Amino acid sequence: MRTFTLLLSLALALPLCAETKLAELSWLTGEWAATIDGLEMEEIWSTPRGGVLIGMHRDISKKRTSFEFMRIAETADGITFFGQPGGKPAVPFRLTQSSAQRVVFANPEHDFPKRVIYRMKDSRLCARVEGDGDAGEEWCWSRVD
Repeated sequence: MRTFTLLLSLALALPLCAETKLAELSWLTGEWAATIDGLEMEEIWSTPRGGVLIGMHRDISKKRTSFEFMRIAETADGITFFGQPGGKPAVPFRLTQSSAQRVVFANPEHDFPKRVIYRMKDSRLCARVEGDGDAGEEWCWSRVD
């Protein structure tokens, strides 16, 4: 009976741990935007609830509009970022590093990017994608009131 009680307690605590870990990413929450060289960018993240954060990114220029759906969720493999550029099938990136206002997700099997990094820098949300080595691109957005 004692073993059963211990196992039940652990099973019930797992969702709470996931919620707690996802709650640590609440600094992503909100609407963020910037215009760089005529390209209007916006990124919106929901609050972490129900074991998931939901995100959307949109770029608008005179020539085209592009978008990406995103989510960060607790999975059997741990906290995972899923990116769906243009609505394509989701690509998973597992959480590899996390601190107060920086998070790194990686998928070494993916062609590009291999890493997705979010961080706060001077009150702006910055996203960086990297391939092999440190080669990559970074964008920073300000909070929309």
